[in-house]
Amino acid sequence: MSDFLERLQGRLEPVLERVERLLAGFVGDLPAVDAFEGHHAFRWRSSRGVGRLEPIETISEFDLESLIGVDRAVEALDRNTRQLIGGLPYNDALLYGDRGTGKSSAVRGLLTRYADQGLRIVEVDRGDLAEFPELLRMLRDGTRAAPDAFSFIVFCDDLSFGGSEHGFRELKAALEGGVESRPARVCVVVTSNRRHLMPETMEENRAAWVDSDNELHHGEALEEKLALSDRFGLVLGFYACDQPTYLAIVEHWLAEAGVDPLDETGRAAALRYSLERGGRSGRVARQFANEWIGRVRLGETPTPDAPGRPVGR
Repeated sequence: MSDFLERLQGRLEPVLERVERLLAGFVGDLPAVDAFEGHHAFRWRSSRGVGRLEPIETISEFDLESLIGVDRAVEALDRNTRQLIGGLPYNDALLYGDRGTGKSSAVRGLLTRYADQGLRIVEVDRGDLAEFPELLRMLRDGTRAAPDAFSFIVFCDDLSFGGSEHGFRELKAALEGGVESRPARVCVVVTSNRRHLMPETMEENRAAWVDSDNELHHGEALEEKLALSDRFGLVLGFYACDQPTYLAIVEHWLAEAGVDPLDETGRAAALRYSLERGGRSGRVARQFANEWIGRVRLGETPTPDAPGRPVGR
């Protein structure tokens, strides 16, 4: 009988190993403290209602000093992060505004600046927000052995719910109002082009009314949408830059690359580039600088005597 059991065990072991690997592919191992020590950023992956944390091996670093024209927003975000790291009260943050103005870069810059102080970032796709409570549970359990060693920014980029509420209520409960407590050092930071994260229709605005004391009251549908953005204690606007700021950003990236400042012809080319791209922003300035630097290296930049277009159009 014992020989039979030994042979059966020998046959089952390879099967059990394959099953274990298969389950790990879906669920993943619970992250331990050493996982957070070895990696600074993670990506939350959800499959069949079960999520796992995937380490990001190569991080796109960014220097916060390179964000020009949004100083007040960056300073407020930086201060809030220092409060998080220091174990002090902090606020969840909503970064909203025009595209290309540095919202996502600001979050990357925080990790570059504070990773050595225990800051970690977990990226969450907006489609996986329904599993937000599971992510918080995993962070709590994974740091139970050293609860004060790490601080986390749960980061959702370009968040907008449109007409759907998938993940809306889970995020709202996680921010404030849920029965289950959140881990002490987990800050939620989202970026969006919309101040209130969801579209506001004309019909919803018409539902607003004024009471006898001349106070404005929103309709129920609009109140439901505002309830989410109101849960962010830190709301920071990132706006398109003016012409001097745009040119200053271009000059910053040229200086970083060791390229001479723009002359009159170069400034005109930079402004023409922004017009062709439909507006001025930090992203547009960086894109122009990239092309200008490339043309300088190739020896193809226009000269005052022979003006040309620094970008092919």
